[in-house]
Amino acid sequence: MEAAVPLGGRISGPRLAVMLGSWRQGSRQGAADLAAAIELQVLDGQLPLGTRLPAERELADALGVSRTLIGAALDRLRESGFVASRRGAGSWIAAPGRRRRGPLAPVGDGSIDFTHASSPAIPGTAAAVDAARVRLADHLGDHGYQERGLLGLREKIARRYTERGLPTTPAQVMVTNGAHHAFVLVLRMLAGPGDRVLVEQPTYPNALEAIRAAHAIPVPVALDPSGERGWDIAGVDAALRQASPRFAYLVVDFQNPTGLRLDAEGRARLGTVLARARTPVVVDETLVELDLEGDPLAGPPPLAAFAGDLAICVGSASKTHWGGLRLGWIRASEDLLGRLVSARYAVDLGSPVFEQIVLGELLDDDAALGRRREELRGYRDALAGAVHRYLPDWTFTLPKGGLSLWCRMPEPVSSRLAVAAASHGVQVAPGSRFGVHGGLERWIRLPFSLPPDRIEEAVRRLSAAEASVRGTPESLAAPIA
Repeated sequence: MEAAVPLGGRISGPRLAVMLGSWRQGSRQGAADLAAAIELQVLDGQLPLGTRLPAERELADALGVSRTLIGAALDRLRESGFVASRRGAGSWIAAPGRRRRGPLAPVGDGSIDFTHASSPAIPGTAAAVDAARVRLADHLGDHGYQERGLLGLREKIARRYTERGLPTTPAQVMVTNGAHHAFVLVLRMLAGPGDRVLVEQPTYPNALEAIRAAHAIPVPVALDPSGERGWDIAGVDAALRQASPRFAYLVVDFQNPTGLRLDAEGRARLGTVLARARTPVVVDETLVELDLEGDPLAGPPPLAAFAGDLAICVGSASKTHWGGLRLGWIRASEDLLGRLVSARYAVDLGSPVFEQIVLGELLDDDAALGRRREELRGYRDALAGAVHRYLPDWTFTLPKGGLSLWCRMPEPVSSRLAVAAASHGVQVAPGSRFGVHGGLERWIRLPFSLPPDRIEEAVRRLSAAEASVRGTPESLAAPIA
């Protein structure tokens, strides 16, 4: 029976080429490399079901390869079920879950999610919900719309900033529906189509997607993932002068994905550069409380303490307490915050009151957050040990906080490994997801938010997947339990 043509958008050849990044792995298996790279985009949700692919000639021109190679890659994708075609209608992305089980098919039951750097709800969440139910009665007589957030919660957030070295009042805080929501609000206010946004390379993928969705242009400044140099402040200075970005987006506390942290001296230099250029900076502090080696209050002051009134801090309860709360906040000058409140009316009318009461209860329990940091420190060490045992030629700098290891592999096979890992029952995010234009094929992010036994099993499966990518005999000696 001939495949029905689905309704769906079309992706151009140049756009697909950007998404694929450095897909060729230096071997003669060009068609296999290209097919694996496209499969990865499907598995990551970047190429949705029904997306129409460019014509073979257009894609060949965009990638700088022959039509023969494109045809061979599409043949592989049709055989594995990722692509369907019909004469006269072209090719489109099919549902990979419906294809026959093959060597690249992801395992359903028992698959380990090694893509999300986030933990289950912090112990005490249920008790906080019970306490919040009692406090809710105090708010039921109000209209319930809180565009800035509940005063009590904003007071607690402001006090934490003050304790960290950035004097803050509740009038400088607005509660949002998560840190990503906060970033999108700032993005809508500060940038428009064609505007440039300075980012780190690598950086948080969802921030890149938000920038692209606003039709803005991310301008990368490379980090040194080895930790020897970290932030290239001279490079930031040059990018500010040459590209004139509308704002910068930086993660200076346990940076996602590298885990690096900028010291106080570096923050002073970076803040001076940004202030001199009069460039607003959005500082993502989602991971700042996950200091696994010390007290977060003893860490370097917030970057905003050095960057002036154009600094906008974004925080969240998602990584520290629970992603299901969907609450975050913005800390900015009263002038900037007033503009953000006005811009917010085009998006939403405030965050849920009940969840804010719950978060207020959780923020009062410093001991629970201390226990979470202790637990994550054990998870981090378990992951580091498992990588040393199963993948001894991988290297990484042990992060002092955050939720993930940024691992360097001996060969540029990250995208291929992510595809192969799915067939071994583990989902991982390749390095290309964290690059502005793909690439980073020698790197992969491994979170340590799972219990040690799951981490051990995930790394064991990843080792088997790497062996299959390299074509070594070990791939045959590591069956999935």
